[in-house]
This record gives sequence, C-alpha cells and structure tokens, in this order.
Amino acid sequence: MKITWLGHACFLLDGSKRVILDPFIPEGNVPKDVDIVALTHGHGDHFGETLSFSAPVVAMNEIARWLQDQGREAVGMNIGGTVEVAGVQFTMTPALHSSWLEVTGEHGFYGGVAAGFVIRMDDHVIYHAGDTGLFSDMKLIRELYHPNIAMLPIGGKYTMGPKEALMAAEFVGAEMVIPMHYNTFPPIEQDAEAFKKTLERTTDIRVHVLMPGETIEI
Repeated sequence: MKITWLGHACFLLDGSKRVILDPFIPEGNVPKDVDIVALTHGHGDHFGETLSFSAPVVAMNEIARWLQDQGREAVGMNIGGTVEVAGVQFTMTPALHSSWLEVTGEHGFYGGVAAGFVIRMDDHVIYHAGDTGLFSDMKLIRELYHPNIAMLPIGGKYTMGPKEALMAAEFVGAEMVIPMHYNTFPPIEQDAEAFKKTLERTTDIRVHVLMPGETIEI
C-alpha cells in the first residue's frame, strides 16, 4: 500500500482500493480517481471537495443523510460502528472536537459529532485520528484494533499539539506515526521534526514527517 499525505488532514491510501480521507488542501485539486471518500467531520478544512467526487462517501450519519439528499452516494455510521465499503472496513472512533457542516451558499448546520477512523485494507490497520484533543480512551484503540500506522494532529489550537500528540502516540501504540494538521495556516505552525526527534528518542515508535504530496510505501 502507498500512503500519500496531500496536506493538512488529507491522505490518499492507494492499495487494492483508493481511499481519500478529508479531501481538503489549501490549493484544492485533490485526486478524484478514488473508490471511497471518508470524512471525519464537517468543517470546511476537512469536507473540502467532497461534493466533486462520484465515489461513495463514508461519514457521520448526519452528514451522510445530507449528502444523500443532494443525490450523492453516502454511507452513514456513528461512533463505535463498523461498515465495509468495496472490501475496505471503516470503524468510527471518538474524537474530541466539534462539527459543523459548512456548505457554500448556506449558513451551515450541525454535522453530528466529530470522529476518527480505523481503516482495514490489505492487511494494514490505519488509524486516522481526525481533529481531536488527547483522551485516555485512545488506549482502547490500541487494545481493540492494534493499528500499525497512526495519523495524528499536532497543530495545537484546534487540536492537540505536539506535547499531547506524544502521549497519544504511546496510547495508540502504532509502530509508525505520521503527523498531520499542522503548518497549513499560521495559528497551527509547529516543528514536526522536533516532534519526530522527541518521540523516537523516548519510544520505539517511528515517525514519518512527510511533505505535502510525498508518498511512502508500507
């Protein structure tokens, strides 16, 4: 499987299927040739280009129902649930964050709670935390799902920062961490290399700091 960080919280998982998560990058134009879109919540910097995809969208029930009303194919779910779409399993996990569906030309509306995903594809288990603060039940994600890769926000202000993410990485227990949701805008500027150095010095966890558009193969 190939993992590409497109920027912010947007990742492309390219394996037996192509899955894009939170399809927003500041310059727009994320890849459209995907099999599945997965949304952690409704804020504009995550919902992004969702309406431009023809692929089915996996999302919180409130967002999925709105998408269905727009004539889009969407699979609604909620915290703790698991769905399978095109052979890929999605388990929705808690996230400590808000959610408001911001749609161009509308005032917006409540988009259900924010969430993360545990994704199982091609014998890999990937945890995308979504926008979240630190919470101790991340330990349950480790005990229940045993992710081998964790995508964790480190930006601060709207999510946990590097200090909290260091603890989150240990709670989740994945062998590889990819930092996300940082340096997109001035309020969330962080030093990802310092985060990497600290986590790798104090644990056996490896950190891959990616540049936007960079791909790793696992």
